[in-house]
Amino acid sequence: MKCLLLWLSLLALPVLAAPADIPGWQAYQHHDYLAARQAFAAGAAAGNRVAMFDLAMMNWRGEGGAVDRTAGLHGLQQAASAGLAQAQYALGLLYEKGEGVGRSLNEATRYFALAARQGWLPAQIDLATQYFLGRGAPKDARLAAYWYEQAARQGDVGAQYLIASLYEHGDGVMQDRQRAMAWYARAAAQGDVAARLKAQALSGGPH
Repeated sequence: MKCLLLWLSLLALPVLAAPADIPGWQAYQHHDYLAARQAFAAGAAAGNRVAMFDLAMMNWRGEGGAVDRTAGLHGLQQAASAGLAQAQYALGLLYEKGEGVGRSLNEATRYFALAARQGWLPAQIDLATQYFLGRGAPKDARLAAYWYEQAARQGDVGAQYLIASLYEHGDGVMQDRQRAMAWYARAAAQGDVAARLKAQALSGGPH
């Protein structure tokens, strides 16, 4: 569920821009970080939320210039306020860890929720886990199951296993062995050995 190297996961977030959308993408791909930074800065100044995010991440990681986490945080906040799901999720990670901001699980949950509602898969998983554990939100098995299922529908194998288990035991959802078996089978099809064994057990097949 939660990555033990949560902070490294933030540092590893990719620059989001696509070539057709944001000037600077090709320069970034070719490691011309100075040119990319200048192009992203121009896009951000023009109000492009993807460029805001890209510039923020370059500032945060010190690509094409010195590390500037104050500017990085400001850019993330701008992009998140403009509705960019990846920026909202990144801020959720920062608040969860307390890096660059005061640690707040409530704020982490709020930002995860904003991104999850836009279909951002990692945010859906983390939001589900917040509800499942009661971290930064009241413990709510129903909401945990809802968001795990949303992530499962997007193909996340871990979420598929988890929602299968919730259906198997009736935790947060009505108990439904057929749905449980179906979700275990989908996880098994992606190579999850434990899910394959669970699907076989529920179907009465061989172990």
